[in-house]
Amino acid sequence: MHLSSKSVLRAAVIGSGFGGLALAIRLQAAGIATTVFEQRDKPGGRAYVYEDQGFTFDGGPTVITDPSCLEEVFAAAGRRLADYVDLIPVSPFYRLLWPDGRQFDYVNDQPSLDSQIASFNPADVDGYRRFLAYSQAVFEEGYIKLGAVPFLDFGSMMKAAPQLVKLEAWRSVYAMVSRFIRDEHLREAFSFHSLLVGGNPFSTSSIYALIHALERKWGVFFPRGGTGALVRGMVRLFEELGGQVRLSTPVDEIVVDEGRARAVRIKGEPAIPFDIVASNADVVHTYRKLLRGTPDRRAYGERLARKRHSMSLFVIYFGASRTWDHLQHHTVLFGPRYRGLISEIFSGPRLPEDFSLYLHAPTVTDKSLAPEGSTAFYVLSPVPHLGKAEIDWDVEGPRYRDRILAHLEERLLPGLRQSLVTTRLLTPFGFRDELSAHLGSAFSVEPILTQSAWFRPHNRDSSIPNLYFTGAGTHPGAGVPGVVGSAKATAGLILADMGVTHA
Repeated sequence: MHLSSKSVLRAAVIGSGFGGLALAIRLQAAGIATTVFEQRDKPGGRAYVYEDQGFTFDGGPTVITDPSCLEEVFAAAGRRLADYVDLIPVSPFYRLLWPDGRQFDYVNDQPSLDSQIASFNPADVDGYRRFLAYSQAVFEEGYIKLGAVPFLDFGSMMKAAPQLVKLEAWRSVYAMVSRFIRDEHLREAFSFHSLLVGGNPFSTSSIYALIHALERKWGVFFPRGGTGALVRGMVRLFEELGGQVRLSTPVDEIVVDEGRARAVRIKGEPAIPFDIVASNADVVHTYRKLLRGTPDRRAYGERLARKRHSMSLFVIYFGASRTWDHLQHHTVLFGPRYRGLISEIFSGPRLPEDFSLYLHAPTVTDKSLAPEGSTAFYVLSPVPHLGKAEIDWDVEGPRYRDRILAHLEERLLPGLRQSLVTTRLLTPFGFRDELSAHLGSAFSVEPILTQSAWFRPHNRDSSIPNLYFTGAGTHPGAGVPGVVGSAKATAGLILADMGVTHA
């Protein structure tokens, strides 16, 4: 790629999450001088890394499901992902456990899946095959064809509509799974994935069933050294290309003049001029705070704030001075309720009494993340965002932590609490205060059909032509493949708008 004009364009990318870094790499590789501004002291956004007493904890994403989207980012710069990070395959993808003692190892092996499904309900073996075929169809339409296509006008949405209608996109993920599968345990096993991108399985469009096909196509991976190693690899590539990352540098305002984004302002510094501004920050925060000097954009931010937003998360990062032989890398521990619990997570008005948990134990795959003979963990519980339940997490957080750790010890990790070396919490207050996430939402705008594609905040602002968005709050949505896809869509727009040609 190269610039078609001789002058070098300058771009600011606000936020260094996967979407921001992927966009910055694509722009820098195309010859646009790009600066990434990050308010925290390390890059990564939600993929921040915590280190304590010899343990390394990934702050956010732990599942890499589409290496090809990352390989594309590196290829755009003429490099190979494998030269920067080693992706290790994980199997089973997840071990699923229920309170009644049932277990399901979700693997990428059809005979094993058939055998396990048959042990729950023999009739569901054929049902699963039909569900997989459906999932592959929506994967082809919703991810391969539309995942990196910016929906900037209603016409583009209407072109996609016939296929979405054919795939019955108005149905929920759970409803579609239930059409094919009868056993309730298996319905939970094949519908919980939408929670990984902030979606309620009972209201999120069945298009999100594509996550299942995506995992079956490529598998599940974990970067050696943790997800933070992937962040570091992307930063290294960006800086090798000549890009600049400014850490501990929160952008306070996007300066708009005569209808265009002209500069970004860091508190206490003169405004820094740019030709292009792209935000990987929370979309509500961007419109309401960073564009506060532009009344119509600030008003749009107020409208965005009233949309449905994804649930929040309560995360405990903890290290233990022992190992457990039966432990898997990814474990999902379902609680006694499914529909009722999820309803309370998304609707409030209080913290549910029970919980379902996702347990991440990266040292099963990479022992370097903890001292010898020790185990690094994080456990995640979906909880209502701050607009749905008025919870003082400074008070409730330690209590909830103790309940969850006791539950883990009872169900899966005997002797856990006496072997604890370190614990750290991330609550909805942390999402709000450290990540500027509206209402402490962990995944931004909720991925229901009427808030997807064209109905989602656009990759390019509708009235400021050189202001762009990447990340969970824009199309196509949350999750590592989603935000990396958003970066591809946004980079394509920027290069076309700025007259940058491909070599």
